Amino acid sequence: MNFDPVVIAIPMYFGLMGLELLVEQFQKTKRYRLNDAITNISCGIGQQAVKIFFQLITVAIYTLIYENLAFFKVENTVLNYIILFFAWDFCYYWAHRMNHEINLFWSGHQVHHQSEDYNLSVALRQSWFQIFFTSFFFWPLALLGFDPSAVVIISGFNLLYQFWIHTEAIGKMGFLEWFMNTPSHHRVHHGRNPKYIDKNHAGTFIIWDRMFGTFQEEEEQPIYGITTPVNTWNPILVNFTHFQVIGKQLKETPGFINKLKVLFYKPGWRPESMGGMQHAPEVDRNQYQKFNTQTPAIVNWYVLFHYVLTLAGSAYFMSQIDKMDWILKGIGVGLTLFAILTPGGLFERKNWVIPIEFSRLLITSLILLFLLYQTPLFVPFLIGCATICIVSAIWLIKIAHWFKSIHQQPITRANQAIIS
Repeated sequence: MNFDPVVIAIPMYFGLMGLELLVEQFQKTKRYRLNDAITNISCGIGQQAVKIFFQLITVAIYTLIYENLAFFKVENTVLNYIILFFAWDFCYYWAHRMNHEINLFWSGHQVHHQSEDYNLSVALRQSWFQIFFTSFFFWPLALLGFDPSAVVIISGFNLLYQFWIHTEAIGKMGFLEWFMNTPSHHRVHHGRNPKYIDKNHAGTFIIWDRMFGTFQEEEEQPIYGITTPVNTWNPILVNFTHFQVIGKQLKETPGFINKLKVLFYKPGWRPESMGGMQHAPEVDRNQYQKFNTQTPAIVNWYVLFHYVLTLAGSAYFMSQIDKMDWILKGIGVGLTLFAILTPGGLFERKNWVIPIEFSRLLITSLILLFLLYQTPLFVPFLIGCATICIVSAIWLIKIAHWFKSIHQQPITRANQAIIS
């Protein structure tokens, strides 16, 4: 159960994103924006971090069902792995579909749909809480006797397949479109156009959508995102936005039964006294603008520099997680969440971000040096941390001056290149 294909494939993810950026340069397109891409990746980093604790619960429950209630036990043979891949994908289809069609479950999944771009970084934009709204859809696999370790491995490979379909660089793929989930099919799934909403829920095999009436061919180019954009680059805040929406809906909706319907009916459901079902509005492509924030190179390069450090640190943390005790795991998760908080604040020029970033640099450096004390790495890390902190402090002071100079300028919805 320690083998996780998703963690092992991290270098592949970034290699393919680099390739997509090269294709973008040749095709003269602008599919990537720095602020959006970093928010997407930050959501993925955060999800992998909190999953260390959350997956313990879900795997423990699955294992409990498997060990005590399974009708029989399935051996881990090659043939059974293939059968499990199809069975897992079938369960995934229903879990995914219900996460779109039940308002409470949508709270967990909508993070993945928030990006108004469509590129490989969007595949990494994962909800931290979705695991609690999907895990029980896979309990039938436990009753059928599929080993928990096999399920963890197969689920990882299924998610790996879904990574590459988050791209506009690949068009339609001929006969594969009939039975496989492809970039074309999944672009539809991410569209906020009314005709595209709640379509193409497949993970690997589009046959489930064709069988159960949720298939939609890609026709006009989709407009991406959710019907009520979140308008923030904060990867922590985006995980709680729909819970806040539901809280407001429950407060406004009269009657206990109606409140239950708010939770378990489709997103947008309202009682007739409040206007009935609120359907997704049409979107005028000519009038539509993406949420964006204009930031100069001094901010973008600062974020990029520290984000590379964050990626390296989080990748090392994930690779060593099985060797750590729970205190070290907690410290690692805390530092990871701290690191992904500040880029969004810098993009949105929040007043709190400069002192918080100063604090993050100091706290992270002190913790690393404490953990490395009396090891051969202490002196190199001391020199490195001191250098980074001094350079970053000077950098942040210049950014703070820029913040003051543009304090009155509003944040807008407009386009921005990956580096201004």
